[in-house]
Amino acid sequence: MAPSVRFSPAVRSLFDEPLAIAVQGLGPRQQVTLRTSLQDESGELFQACARYQAGDDGELDLARCPALPGGSFSGLEPMGLLWALQPQKPFWRLVKRDVQTPLLLQLEVFEGHGDPPGQLLAQAQHERVFLQDGVQRVPVREGKIRATLFLPPGDGPFPGIIDLYGTGGGLPEYRACLLANYGFAVLALAFYSYEDLPKDMKEFHLEYFEEAVNYMLQHTQVKGPGIGLLGISKGGDLCISMASFLKGITATALINGSVANVGAVLRYKDITIPPLSFNAKRVKVNKSGIADIFDVLSNPLEGPDRQSFIPLEKAECRFLFIVGQDDRNWKSEFFAVEGSKRLQAYGKEKPEIVCYPGAGHYIEPPFFPMCAASMHLLVGMPVVWGGEPKAHCEAQIDAWQKILAFFRKHLSGKPSGISSKM
Repeated sequence: MAPSVRFSPAVRSLFDEPLAIAVQGLGPRQQVTLRTSLQDESGELFQACARYQAGDDGELDLARCPALPGGSFSGLEPMGLLWALQPQKPFWRLVKRDVQTPLLLQLEVFEGHGDPPGQLLAQAQHERVFLQDGVQRVPVREGKIRATLFLPPGDGPFPGIIDLYGTGGGLPEYRACLLANYGFAVLALAFYSYEDLPKDMKEFHLEYFEEAVNYMLQHTQVKGPGIGLLGISKGGDLCISMASFLKGITATALINGSVANVGAVLRYKDITIPPLSFNAKRVKVNKSGIADIFDVLSNPLEGPDRQSFIPLEKAECRFLFIVGQDDRNWKSEFFAVEGSKRLQAYGKEKPEIVCYPGAGHYIEPPFFPMCAASMHLLVGMPVVWGGEPKAHCEAQIDAWQKILAFFRKHLSGKPSGISSKM
C-alpha cells in the first residue's frame, strides 16, 4: 500500500489542541524526512523538518517514534513539527490576524535523510482553526471602545475577561477567541494604533479602559460580579493599572508584565503615573544587528523612578504572574517578585507566580512557534526576545492551563479540574 498521512483529529483542530500525526504504509524501518509548512496571511512561510525511521511494521507514529538527529529537533516530540516551525524570513513572528479563517498546515513525507530531501512519498493538509463552531465574534464600537467580543456557544451569562496585547498595537484577536472556546466571554481590546485610537504610545487615559470594564460588567452575557484581565508585555502593566484603580476586577493574569508603568504617561482623573525611565546606551547590539534591551529600563525601586511603580496594593483582585525566566525584553521575574513583596507588605494575598526556565518574552497560546527575535516598534530595530524552543513550547502549554484554571477558579467558582470546553 502507498504511504499515507493520518492526522487525529482528521481534518481540522483548534490551534491550541494537540494534533496526533502518523504515517502508514512505509517499508519496515524505512528512513524518511517529514516536513511541515505553514503560510501566514501575508504569505510568509514557516517550516520545520525532522528525520524518522518507521517501525518494523512500516508504521511511523510521532507519539511513539523519536526524531533522529539532523532535523529541527530530535527525541520523542509528538508536536515537534508544529512548535519547531520557523519563519523563512528573518525576524518574522507568526501572528493570526483574521481569526475567522484557519491556518493551513501542510505535511510532506520524503524518502531518506538527504539534504535536499529525496522523493516525495506522501502529503496531506490539516486546518488549524481559531474560532470554534458556535463562538460569536462581535465587533464592538461603543463610545470610545474599539474591540471585539467573543461569546461562547450556549446560554450565558459567562465569566468575562478583557484581553490586552503589547506595544505592537492594533487589535490582536487570536488569544481572546481561543479563550472563548473554553466558556469565557472575552473582549479583545485595542488601545492604540487602531482605527481612530491614538497612533502612538505617548499617553494613555485609564478612563478608556474603564469604559471597556463597564461595558463588560453591564453586558447581559457577562456573569458578574467582577471580570478578569489578561495582559502580556505592555498589556500587563496596563492590566495592573486597571486592577489598581478601577472597580469590578476580580482576577488579573499577567504574562511577562511589568509592575511599573512603561513606555507612556498614564493618566486617571487627577492621577499621573510617569513612565519608567530608560537608558538607550544600555542597548547591546550583536554582530547580526539584533538588539538586546534587557538592561535598558531603570529600577522602579530607586529615586524618582519609584513614581512609576503602579500602586497594585490598591487592587481588590487576585493576581497570577506568568514569568519566562529567559525573557530578554525586560526583567519579568524581578517585576513579579517586587509586585508580590509590595502586595504582602500591604497585607494583601500573595500572588501566584509561575516561572518557566528557558521561556522567552512572547509566551503565546500553545503551539505558536517561538519567536526568538523580531522588530520592536519602539526600538526601531530587531530585538532578541529570549527562549529555547522546546522549553518555550512546554511553557506555553502549561501557562495556558494555569491561566484557564486561574480564571475558572476566581471568575466562575468552578474547581480547576473541570473543563469548560464545549
